[in-house]
Amino acid sequence: MIEDRDAAVAQVQGLIRDIPDFPKPGIIFKDITPLLGDAEGFKTAVDLLAQDLQGPVPEYIVGTESRGFIFGAALAYRIGAGFIPVRKPGKLPSDVYACEYQLEYGTDALEVHRDALGQGARTLIVDDLLATGGTARATGDLLRRLGAEMLGYSFIIELGFLNAREHMTDAPVHSLIQY
Repeated sequence: MIEDRDAAVAQVQGLIRDIPDFPKPGIIFKDITPLLGDAEGFKTAVDLLAQDLQGPVPEYIVGTESRGFIFGAALAYRIGAGFIPVRKPGKLPSDVYACEYQLEYGTDALEVHRDALGQGARTLIVDDLLATGGTARATGDLLRRLGAEMLGYSFIIELGFLNAREHMTDAPVHSLIQY
């Protein structure tokens, strides 16, 4: 149990670096690779995600490709839940449900195995970053098609100025760090 949450969050935040003008001019990319490379910082981030869970314990953690796999799988291990990967098209070998969603300049799609979980399974979506919310909402749409119970969304970083929460009213949204 983390006793000084503020200090732990500050530790995690200190391991996230800004990369200006990536992937294009005017964007400040939040790079989590220093956090992933720091054993204690990574453990602290996962412990914070676990400690902040409220209500029913998820049966499944759902991670979206690709950084959601990192934090999602670690959190699933930490709390004793299963892990469900949501992937880009063409990456899963069995029958899938697909969901197309809007990006700033075009569309993208995500897929999940049709037999990934059972009706009413308690799920939590985990990813590294909440920006516009398109990826998270598409993942939620896939889980609803599977008949899952959505317990919420959990992120390491939230870009609050993009107001994604305003469009994510189907389940609680939690983030460790807000910019």
